Amino acid sequence: MIKTYLADLISETFECGDGCEALTAYRQHQPDVVLMDLKMTKMDGLDATRQIKESFPQARIVIVSQWEDAPLHDAALSAGAEAYVSKSDLQPLRRILADA
Repeated sequence: MIKTYLADLISETFECGDGCEALTAYRQHQPDVVLMDLKMTKMDGLDATRQIKESFPQARIVIVSQWEDAPLHDAALSAGAEAYVSKSDLQPLRRILADA
């Protein structure tokens, strides 16, 4: 759904099933922006964000989650995410990607 919603703003995507795959994909492709979910198997989005930012401080990571919880929002920003966008309102995500 998100990929379709953003199709006019992005030319190439790499989808991953968990945080470990996201870390590997980032190393291989170094995309302009990472859209990271929080709840994933093997490695969650917070750990993946932290690890990507440790190795690639310039990485732009946006958490996109169904969980609208203030502590999770704060944890995401502390992990290195530049923004936290709710899946219930993706309009801020369009603005972030338009500026990328």
